[in-house]
Amino acid sequence: MADVGQEEDFEAAQKKALAVGAKKFFLEDLKREFVTQLIYPALQANCIYENVYLLGTSLARPVIARGMMSVADREGCDYVSHGCTGKGNDQVRFELAFYGLKPDIKVIAPWRIPDFYHRFAGRQALLAYAAEKKIPVQQTAAKPWSTDENLFHISYEAGILEDPDITPPTDMWKLTTAPEDAPSTPERISIEFKAGLPVKVTVPEQQKSFTDAVEVFTTLNSLARKHGIGRIDIVENRFIGVKSRGCYESPAATILRVAHVDLEGLTLDRNVRALRDQFVTIELSRILYNGHWFTPEREFVTSAIPASQRTVNGLVRLKLYKGNVVVEGRSSDEGLYDERESSMDELGGFEPTDTSGFIQIESIRIKKWAQANIRKGQAGVAPEDVYGSRV
Repeated sequence: MADVGQEEDFEAAQKKALAVGAKKFFLEDLKREFVTQLIYPALQANCIYENVYLLGTSLARPVIARGMMSVADREGCDYVSHGCTGKGNDQVRFELAFYGLKPDIKVIAPWRIPDFYHRFAGRQALLAYAAEKKIPVQQTAAKPWSTDENLFHISYEAGILEDPDITPPTDMWKLTTAPEDAPSTPERISIEFKAGLPVKVTVPEQQKSFTDAVEVFTTLNSLARKHGIGRIDIVENRFIGVKSRGCYESPAATILRVAHVDLEGLTLDRNVRALRDQFVTIELSRILYNGHWFTPEREFVTSAIPASQRTVNGLVRLKLYKGNVVVEGRSSDEGLYDERESSMDELGGFEPTDTSGFIQIESIRIKKWAQANIRKGQAGVAPEDVYGSRV
């Protein structure tokens, strides 16, 4: 069993495992590895899937798989198994990770064995079996959704959530306060970054600062949960081609992404940022979601992260209020921002006449395009635009 920061009674889990027939039980504390080796690179790259999902489930799978392979090696195992469904992403993520770590390992996937899935078509059949055999499970017939929890987030799928038009019940959400019930007084914090990583969180209300990687994350989790930050409800495209509805709570991750993206605006070169956004962000997000962490392309993509983050150093001041993360200020010594040069109240070394030549050069191709359209009777002032609709 991997401890990746989920709120779970591990002693009860061990007791249950041994009671249902396990010969041995292993608990591996993987929280620090999870934060430093998976969460932080994803934060530096601003990883996000389909513009909404912060990849909390995906991020934990490589760490869990590596922990499993470590135990398998110690125990001399030829086989490993998992309980992922045959329709989901996790079967792909786990098995590709297993093979990337131990190419000769053999995998048993019960939910892809016909005898199994014809007997247990879904969670309701499994719940009935668990009740018959007196096996304790968290899910119930009234709350049949599947959950996956770690330090980064919790996800909810299946059950009544499979109807995308059903509003998630209020008592489903586990980690965060409902925004409308969050404190009416905002709370202000600051986050210091070095090379794109959060190295210090200061909470004036507590008169405390936190610098340890795990403490930084747990502190931000606590604050975000209190202020109702990090809930999303989406329909996404699974890797295997099936659409699915998922609800997620990603408290600390939401705060960190807002702060990191904002600081990059102050400290990151325009072209570097554009290249990173167009390549590293998109590709690493896809790699994580599809379970391709232990691959040559992941090594290639992540090798670009340190160079892109070298100048992302500074402090971001934030206000947390009823589900919102509001940037109230940012500062840095990186020097890419020149207040005098940007000012509308002084020249600051900028010569406005230089812009005339800049505009002339930029306009060359646009003028040629406009002239060509005029010759064809399709100028921008024509009654119909190039798509045939009225303007």
